[in-house]
Formats: sequence, structure tokens, C-alpha cells
Amino acid sequence: MYIDIHSHNISPDNPLTVCSVNVAQAKRILTPGFDGFLSVGIHPWDVHETDSAIFDEMVVVAQDKRVLAIGECGLDKNSKATIKEQDYYFERQIYISELLEKPLIIHCVAAFNEVIAYKKRLKPKQTWIIHGFRGKPQLAEQLLGQGFVLSFGEKHNPDSVAVTPIDKLCVETDESKLPVEQIYHHIALIKNCRPQELNAACRFLRMFVY
Repeated sequence: MYIDIHSHNISPDNPLTVCSVNVAQAKRILTPGFDGFLSVGIHPWDVHETDSAIFDEMVVVAQDKRVLAIGECGLDKNSKATIKEQDYYFERQIYISELLEKPLIIHCVAAFNEVIAYKKRLKPKQTWIIHGFRGKPQLAEQLLGQGFVLSFGEKHNPDSVAVTPIDKLCVETDESKLPVEQIYHHIALIKNCRPQELNAACRFLRMFVY
């Protein structure tokens, strides 16, 4: 089985899928019979329609052992929400990530300088994972140099995969219909390794604990 670090579909075929949901969805899903994994966050597209009272609910929900990460959250200059609104929700989700000692799954569009500035200023102890990275290798190297982890999906820049060490590399489906194993094989060909060697997500998500 291959860890799918970020998906919007709960997969019955892969129990190691981490499904990204909002707080309301998490409350519905986290029943006693649910044996999958979630990340819980407020997407930057949704912050302008969200009340800040959600943070107390998020802290309670995200303490569940089946919630492996906070997010996706972040900054997106294409969002209808203002950057000021996005900043407010992003910084508070960073705080929750630190409070609960769970990694942060980051959605970033055209705001990498701002996200890097947050990391430099706040000096988080938890892992920050840029999901769905499609940028150029120069940006990949800049982010890696600042301690970020990069997650690659179906649409990726092969040159950026090539410069990313396997201990800083995760794999995801996001909204893709491709099986995650197929994406692992594509990434492994670029890295000249076996797909099973792309196992850094185990450490970042502490999946061996559960």
C-alpha cells in the first residue's frame, strides 16, 4: 500500500489515503466505525465564508488520532477572500498545528514569498508540506532550503521532482482519478528508485504510531 498524503476522496481501495476535509465534514466522518485518516483545515477559498468560532471546533476535532494533519490551509491570490482574511485563518491554523503537534498541509498559489516569510517569522516545529507542487526546480530548491516538504501529484514538474530528495518528498492524488500507485511509479522513475522507497510520508504523518 502507498500513502496518499492528500486526497479529496476517501478511497476504499487504499486505507492509507489521507482525505482532506473541513471541520463540518470531519465531524460527520469521525464516527466510531471510521478507520481511515483525515487532515482537517479551512481552505483559503473558504475563509471569507467562515466564522472564527470554527477554531475551537477544529482543536477539538483535530485531537482525534485519525486526524493526521492540519490543512489544507494557506494563501491563494486567486481566492475571492482578501489576503488579510486569508492571513488571519492561515496563522491560526499554524497555531493549531503547533498546539496539537501535527504537520501542516499547505495550499499555495502565487504566494510562496509570503508563506516562506511566515515560516521564517514563526519558526514552526511541525513539518510544513506544500501539497500539489507544480513549480519550477528553482522554486522547489528555495522551498527545500527553508525546510519545506514537497508533495507531488499527477501534474508535476519532472525537474522539480528530480531536485527533491526522497526524504523530503510525498505523493498525493488530490482530485486526480489516477490510482496513487500509478503516481508513485511515475515519481519513482524520475528518482531512479523503487516506489516503496518513497516512504517519507510515514515519518511526517507518524503513521507508524497508529
